[in-house]
Amino acid sequence: MSSQLRLAGAPPEPAADVPPWLAKGFRPFFLLAGLHAAFIIPLWLLAVRNVVRVDGYLDPMTWHAHEMVYGYTVAVIAGFLLTAVGNWTGRETAVGGPLLALAGLWVLGRVAFVAAGALPGELVAVADLAFLPALAVAIGRPLVATRNLRNYPVLGVVVALWLVGLAIHLDVLGVLAPGWRFRATAGAVDLATLLVLFFSARIFPMFTRNATKVDAIRNWPALDWATVAVMAALTVVDVARPGHAVGPWLAGAVAALALARSVPWGARHTLRRPLLWILHVGHAWIVIGLALRALAGVTDVVTSSAWVHALTAGGLGCTTLGMMARVALGHSGRALAIGRPVTLAFLAVTLAALVRVVAPIVVAVVAPSGPTAYRAFLDASGTLWTVAFALFVLAYARILTTRRADGRPG
Repeated sequence: MSSQLRLAGAPPEPAADVPPWLAKGFRPFFLLAGLHAAFIIPLWLLAVRNVVRVDGYLDPMTWHAHEMVYGYTVAVIAGFLLTAVGNWTGRETAVGGPLLALAGLWVLGRVAFVAAGALPGELVAVADLAFLPALAVAIGRPLVATRNLRNYPVLGVVVALWLVGLAIHLDVLGVLAPGWRFRATAGAVDLATLLVLFFSARIFPMFTRNATKVDAIRNWPALDWATVAVMAALTVVDVARPGHAVGPWLAGAVAALALARSVPWGARHTLRRPLLWILHVGHAWIVIGLALRALAGVTDVVTSSAWVHALTAGGLGCTTLGMMARVALGHSGRALAIGRPVTLAFLAVTLAALVRVVAPIVVAVVAPSGPTAYRAFLDASGTLWTVAFALFVLAYARILTTRRADGRPG
């Protein structure tokens, strides 16, 4: 797997009359992702306390998982791919009106879930499912037109995310046998993890080597491909045969491969560089999450909540926040440096994951104080997560909505 990813090459330039916030895909979608992340967790905490109802369409737990994947994570994926594919192919994906329409479709899906109690289920499903096919067309046209074969797997993951999302809705609407929403939700988390594993090998060593000038930093293509292949196999098993005994073994294998391949990535050189260490921490969380899943197969102390949140709050949370911060600076013509608020955001999201992963393990060991302790951990983790993304939005709203600092289009 090549270590090169042209995120700072010669992308197509948007028309001069396109407003800055619609000049590149990362601009509206990173802002929407940050706002969504800062809003959705407080709403979830209120739902846990029965202050608000979120079960108008999905049960509360599935709603929470769905919105973290198809709301937050998919928005980050969209912003990244709409920008990166333009660089890879030299052809634009969506800017101006088409980009606004794409963002509108994403927002439509989120509004549909908020108002789900007052809408027909079919309408909620259509609203939520409309975005990913449109995104696939936007990134697929330039990929196919330029025969960019090496990045076709990315398009495949976007289509697969839509298919498992479809399965969730078909289960809710009674078309599929009950239970598909749970296996499809697990598949969606796996697919998001797969995408991070795919890109991290191409991006993290390159970013680290470029910033630190340490020539020894490299990646091992054979291990990179093996990691992705075994993760893809785990995804298939989770969707086709959920609960199968091979699942924990595959998770352990991915953890071992991902850890081994990251050894020469130079993480130890990033301690004074928050834009770098947050990415390496995110990758480490994925390793931890998969390892915890493997351990959960042999001990009751490690709960499913622990490994799921290591993958999501830790792995996906840290890597996506770090990538949004890094990509937004690079593509807005700014120096790759952040202030204290964003560094605090990185620390907060890391601590949020740590608290969320520790919570179910502590509750399992200290059973007498279970509900009280769990609620305290949940509140602490949710507060840290919200602070992290609120700080990101405050720091990056102007960057994402104004013209490039260097005066170039985009």
